[in-house]
Amino acid sequence: MTAYLADTILDLLTRGADTAPAIAAPGRLPLSHQGLRALAARTRDALNAMGIGRNDRVAMVLPNGPEMATAFVAIATGATTAPLNPAYKADEFDFYLSDLNAKCLLIQHGMDSPARAVAAARNIPIVELTPGEAAGDFSLESSLQGTATHPGPAEAEDIALVLHTSGTTSRPKIVPLRHINVTASAYHIGEVLRLTPEDACMNIMPLFHIPGLIAAVLSSLAAGASVNCTPGFNAFKFFAHFDEANPSWFTAVPTMHQAILGLAARNKDTIAKGRLRFIRSSSASLPPQVMTAVEEAFGVPVIESYGMTEAAHQMASNPLPPAPHFAGSVGIAAGPEVAIMDNDGNLLPSGGLGEIVIRGRNVTAGYENNPSANATAFTNGWFRTGDQGTIDAQGYLRLTGRLKEIINRGGEKISPLEVDECLMDHPAVQQVVTFAMPHSKLGEDVAAAVVLREGHTLDEHALRDFAGTKLAAFKVPRKIVFLAEIPKGATGKLQRIGLAEKLGLSA
Repeated sequence: MTAYLADTILDLLTRGADTAPAIAAPGRLPLSHQGLRALAARTRDALNAMGIGRNDRVAMVLPNGPEMATAFVAIATGATTAPLNPAYKADEFDFYLSDLNAKCLLIQHGMDSPARAVAAARNIPIVELTPGEAAGDFSLESSLQGTATHPGPAEAEDIALVLHTSGTTSRPKIVPLRHINVTASAYHIGEVLRLTPEDACMNIMPLFHIPGLIAAVLSSLAAGASVNCTPGFNAFKFFAHFDEANPSWFTAVPTMHQAILGLAARNKDTIAKGRLRFIRSSSASLPPQVMTAVEEAFGVPVIESYGMTEAAHQMASNPLPPAPHFAGSVGIAAGPEVAIMDNDGNLLPSGGLGEIVIRGRNVTAGYENNPSANATAFTNGWFRTGDQGTIDAQGYLRLTGRLKEIINRGGEKISPLEVDECLMDHPAVQQVVTFAMPHSKLGEDVAAAVVLREGHTLDEHALRDFAGTKLAAFKVPRKIVFLAEIPKGATGKLQRIGLAEKLGLSA
């Protein structure tokens, strides 16, 4: 049972030894845990002097790196953080800044961004962040002055973080996450991974979204450990950062693992002299073939986990050895309770196929100002994840796909993940994403986008024949498109919804 050592992010910062590194970055001096605690206190005081306090929203547009990590942590100790993707265009910033009702826009000094003009047009004050000498250290500057309605340190039920859902098929929804949600998730992750103050995570994930913020940064700080914040993911710089950071673990999404894998063979010496304990994977299903290859390349277990924004990230995870971890499974419940529910709200026995549902301390209390979404999302106190899967007799969860991504071919239901896995078995195939394309009579049919391994050739007919030896005829893709690169979302995930349209297969 998890021992919750903290109710708030401020409480969570107490475990690290004063002089031990908390935040590091390539080519910079580290910031100690004592330095981070002092930064949080200074930041809280500065915001209070600007009239910003508990539950007031600070929209953040910062480059990926140590200041993004520390700004999230420090601001959340006394206000609500709302990190935004710095790559957004003006229209996107306009939507998010208005939807968030932000009290101010925090932006790095000298950073050129359309967010500045959008904030000015909306009369949203700008607060400039100037990085200090140590990684993650910063100061704030603004002409904003006022008296905070609720000054001082945040409390357990205050909102620490607000994020929007991806909104692939509808208007993005606001997910408010309380301090008890995010701290619980940080401890769940640390417990599964057995993090100690000696651990060091290398973060390559975007820090405007939940896997980087919670899985890499907050779980490390909760354990009194350190996190080395790179400028983001670049496969060609990965091993140089890896060599300098000497991490005991890193976390990534499947597309990143595949890119790293492509360069692992020429970096065997760097891997061999490192101290890696495990590698974590989350945010999308990791093809079993990729898991096996990464484990062979790095000589450590790959721990696949299952998370989502509404759960403050982690819901399930494979355990570390000697407990078994299985390719194709996202593991056992690792924080909240996890169950399978049918369409009528009944919980199913092990082996039953249905919607994955969760409940627990790390789960959001509900979407903001969205009673219709909340009525659909919650059933008898359980949050419906929108994912389909089964739980076996040992408690291991296997995903069959997002319910809205399951392909309905004339009444036959097809799991895109099953087709992905089959096509990945072909020796010429490096990456696959299976998706629905419109069909005039069947409603939907199966299509796949494929990236081939370097130096390999393959045609659609041959790959369809290969799939036909392993899949029922109705599951074999009618259309296979070969691409140099499959389009990815902002967080590095492959996106099935809307792919047919992007690739001109929706007519």
